[in-house]
Amino acid sequence: MDFATLKALKPSAFSDAADGYRSTSDMASAAKDRIEHQIAVAMRNANEGEAATAALKQLRELAENFHYTQVESGLVGAALDGFAYDLEAAKKKLDAAVGNAQAEKLTVHSDGSISYPPGGKEVDGELPEGGTVTGLTDSTASAVGRQAANFDPNPNHRRAQEYADQIADALKEATEADEKWAPKLRALKADDDLTVSDRDWVDVKKDTGGVLKAAEDYLDSVEEPPKHGTPKENAEWWKSLTDEQRADYIAVHPDSIGWMDGLPTAVRDETNRTVLAEAHGAAQVEMDAWMAKEPQHYWERYTVNPNTGEEVKQMIPTDEWTAWEEKRKELQKPLDGMNAIQSRFDNYTDESTRPYLLGFDDKKLGHVVMSVGNPDTADNVVTYIPGTGTKLSSIDGDISRAELLQDQATTTDPTHSTASIMWLGYDAPQSLLGDATDAKWADNAREPLSSFLTGIDAAHGGHVNSTVLGHSYGTLVAGETMRDHPDLPVDNAILVGSPGVGVNHAHDLNIPADHVWAATAKNDMVNMAPPPAGQWAPLNPMAYWRLFNDHSVMYGNDPTSDEFGGQTFGVADGKFPLTDGLMPAHSQYWEGDSLADMAKIATGGTT
Repeated sequence: MDFATLKALKPSAFSDAADGYRSTSDMASAAKDRIEHQIAVAMRNANEGEAATAALKQLRELAENFHYTQVESGLVGAALDGFAYDLEAAKKKLDAAVGNAQAEKLTVHSDGSISYPPGGKEVDGELPEGGTVTGLTDSTASAVGRQAANFDPNPNHRRAQEYADQIADALKEATEADEKWAPKLRALKADDDLTVSDRDWVDVKKDTGGVLKAAEDYLDSVEEPPKHGTPKENAEWWKSLTDEQRADYIAVHPDSIGWMDGLPTAVRDETNRTVLAEAHGAAQVEMDAWMAKEPQHYWERYTVNPNTGEEVKQMIPTDEWTAWEEKRKELQKPLDGMNAIQSRFDNYTDESTRPYLLGFDDKKLGHVVMSVGNPDTADNVVTYIPGTGTKLSSIDGDISRAELLQDQATTTDPTHSTASIMWLGYDAPQSLLGDATDAKWADNAREPLSSFLTGIDAAHGGHVNSTVLGHSYGTLVAGETMRDHPDLPVDNAILVGSPGVGVNHAHDLNIPADHVWAATAKNDMVNMAPPPAGQWAPLNPMAYWRLFNDHSVMYGNDPTSDEFGGQTFGVADGKFPLTDGLMPAHSQYWEGDSLADMAKIATGGTT
């Protein structure tokens, strides 16, 4: 960038352009919301049939177009803000150097060079000559230039060289900013079509990474989010930002903003929807690439039927296809989970059951936090913590449980709103006789769950009637979290199918014992689970004590026992083991009287 260009440049023009792109992003977001939350909902309620299905499909595609426009325009806005910030620093340096030079009667030329007049002490009756200098940015050349100016008896030479170097530095910084941002901005270009493909979302993630890296200096100038901040600190930080800064943070940090406890539900949902779209796009692109490599499925084998003597052709899957199919199934699993999440946005029919994605990633086995109803405005919030075997690929059933409870709570108390949350914000154990016998999974979940529950309360703006619902190993997660956080904003605890909650008495959960409710179906095999690893040994007397101590389970006293001291509610016996899977009764708490009682508890009543 040359002197004349930078001298005439107005960084505010790029900031104004950023505002324009943010306005476009906001308009696209509003259009998407109107389609998803008004038009599509009304159509699902009023119409059915092939025509309605086709129209809804078109609406979903249109909403995705607006979503893509929203995200990409937000990235352009953040990039332009970053570019303007970098140029502003260079521009200020240039203007300061020019102003100071002119104040000292030095002449700044259109190429950035500076002329200085004769000055200093006379030598042989004459003033030392004036001259013209050019700014130097190379460290060696600059040092030589400064040394030459210092030896010159004309002091104007030294000052001119200083200002010329400052001008050169400003031009260098502006050039570097231009070279850094030009390719980033050029990359923010959509395909020339009306279809938002999976690869488009992959490109969005790539674009986000590029803008984020380039915008480091700009983001450093904005107050950073608190490291390991409490929900209250996160909320205060968010409130301290301007609308522009919030938009830029959302654009370049959707993954971290989406998990920040204490922020408004709408903000978290917006960012996590973007992360979901990007993850789904990447997973689908990988799947499509793998499908294109399908090898020969069968090879033919001919045998002779010994009874008839006829030749029989058999179709045998090839080894290559069998291996290919195994990987295809593995690639499909996370897609199944992401499709299950998306289906909630595509099919809900009432604002009270509107889904909100409060946390999402596909790391390891995946993490999902989804609310049915808005916890920021609800009268009651119930947070369900699933247990062993929970992961992204099978999340559909766990979200369904949250939906069933929300629906029942609405029926139980139609005058108060209830938000039902499914919280898989931890790595759940995956095997009953292996992982689930170790408390480490719950140990690692205590702080994330405590932060989440506190964040729900903070974002609500006033205390909300909060219930924690743990199932199976999730009861241990809930119990340990409540045990270790005396000030946790929780009013009620529901513990179903529990192997123990990490305490021996209900009062150890730091809420009144009569607000702790537990139930275990008669045919639930959970109480037959072995003790924690290392405790079942021939020389361990506690191992034998368990055979006679009927209120002791894997992780403390059975929460349904009298010794535990809490409340119980009735549940059906459930199906016998192995009649419908290994432990069917272990999954039957979200039906019948059990579901009705849980809804009563969650809405502040009693069974």
